[in-house]
Amino acid sequence: MTYCVGLMLDAGIVLLSDTRTNAGLDNIATYRKMFLFETPGERAIGIMTAGSLSITQTTMALLNDAIEEPENDKSILRAPTMLQVAEIVGNTLSDVTAEVSAKMERMSQSASASMIVAGQRKGGPMRMFLIYPEGNFIEATSDTPFLQIGEHKYGKPILDRVIDPSTTLEDAEKAVLLSMDSTLRSNLSVGMPLDFAIIEADSFRIGRRRRIEADDEGFARMSHAWSDALRSAFQQIDPS
Repeated sequence: MTYCVGLMLDAGIVLLSDTRTNAGLDNIATYRKMFLFETPGERAIGIMTAGSLSITQTTMALLNDAIEEPENDKSILRAPTMLQVAEIVGNTLSDVTAEVSAKMERMSQSASASMIVAGQRKGGPMRMFLIYPEGNFIEATSDTPFLQIGEHKYGKPILDRVIDPSTTLEDAEKAVLLSMDSTLRSNLSVGMPLDFAIIEADSFRIGRRRRIEADDEGFARMSHAWSDALRSAFQQIDPS
């Protein structure tokens, strides 16, 4: 399992993903689930993945191959709009899902994956999409300025309460990290390290990126402070 979250705010796009794919007793695997692409000054794109590793890795390999091929009309770095970027990713994901599923059905198994695609191209607005296994998608809006894939239920309440389009990038970083912290505490199939990135509005580049390891002192302090704040608030609430 996994957890990925993306915020689309007036100030920019905030992305966070975990890296765990298997949390069995004897088999814990780590794979990157956030992929960043940019042509600085022209466009910046982030893709996060959840679901079957065979599907997501094949999809990302095909998208990367298209980028390397001159004049390929399926390159996300040459698509004229973010909508067409989402369509390219959706069509690629759909084709791979269908091919892998056909093979697995013969063994009475199934596989699927979903993706979040976000970014901005010069001359166009910031946009963020959730791509379903079938290739169709929905878009983040001012009414719903965040999208999640994977094990999302534990991290959703804080986002519902504090995130709106006017949220600053600093507060947004805190919100997604606390959203992830809640998920880490409640589901062992989500795990460290974490990948974090920001695309500031109208910058057309990846402005900030970092990997947060399990021994990150800042993340640990934030997690402890959040737990203490929740306990304190719980004690002060009068249920009557």
